[in-house]
Amino acid sequence: MTLGLIADTHGYLDPKIPGYFECCQEILHAGDIGPVEVLDSLSNIKPTQGVYGNIDGADVRACCPENLWLEREGLSILVTHIAGRPGKYNARVRDLIEKEPPDILICGHSHILKVIKDPAYPNLLHINPGAAGRQGFHHKKTIIRLSLDKGAITNLEVIKLGKRGSF
Repeated sequence: MTLGLIADTHGYLDPKIPGYFECCQEILHAGDIGPVEVLDSLSNIKPTQGVYGNIDGADVRACCPENLWLEREGLSILVTHIAGRPGKYNARVRDLIEKEPPDILICGHSHILKVIKDPAYPNLLHINPGAAGRQGFHHKKTIIRLSLDKGAITNLEVIKLGKRGSF
């Protein structure tokens, strides 16, 4: 199974994204979506699930939870917007992880691309796909594509979409 990971679109969907996500079986959005139409556009590519972020309004909050727990190919996945990072998780996420550590934690918010194993939880891979939108302090728009197969991540690709202000 191939997943497309995206965060921090802030209402902008880069026209290159459909070409990168068309091979995916599912798209996961880690919040700060912008208008709900962004989710609609992603859903036209492949089935899409997401969580709301701190900039998201009532329309997105009505259809997206704060936390999304999934099981895919034998791996547990937690998607949330504001998580922190390994060793510095916020209290809400730390409590979730301590109760039931996921295999993969996907978050957004910082606009900082990060893929790192958590030394405190050896089976947890922390993923922030960076920011795919044009708002924020990031320099490059990024998304991630990864493949899962029987409890293993078999491929993970960081996709650079270009400079933040470019189309």
